[in-house]
Amino acid sequence: MSARRVHLHRVLRSPPDKVYRAFLEAEALAKWLPPYGFTCTVHHHQPQVGGSFKMSFRNFTTGQAHSFDGEYLELVPNELIRYTDRFDDPNLPGVLQVRVELRPVLGGTDLSVVQENIPPVIPLEMCYLGWQESLVQLAALVEPDLQA
Repeated sequence: MSARRVHLHRVLRSPPDKVYRAFLEAEALAKWLPPYGFTCTVHHHQPQVGGSFKMSFRNFTTGQAHSFDGEYLELVPNELIRYTDRFDDPNLPGVLQVRVELRPVLGGTDLSVVQENIPPVIPLEMCYLGWQESLVQLAALVEPDLQA
């Protein structure tokens, strides 16, 4: 971690095309992206360069929710996804930048996620922990090789 930035790395036992789809399909995002204890609603989703999205995470215990939207800046199939995130809450100002890189490796995909411009009110440790939880759920979605 560095100033207002987190970088996560993981090797997934799944091909890049399947991991890429998990980042771009609304139903998949709703399943793996919210950290533990949260649900996700995808309100709008256009996974194309210049396309936008809007989602909300709801704390299952308290019922409190926060929503965010963003725009897809760059999409290179099975290799790169760049997008923005912007919270609807005025106490969480600014536009976050997210870069997801996928690289084929023996037995799967080398995944690198960098999130930058995290609002000062969000502790970097909590952002890092949330991403770690999300990536565990991503692995649970993409690693099983279900053929039927």
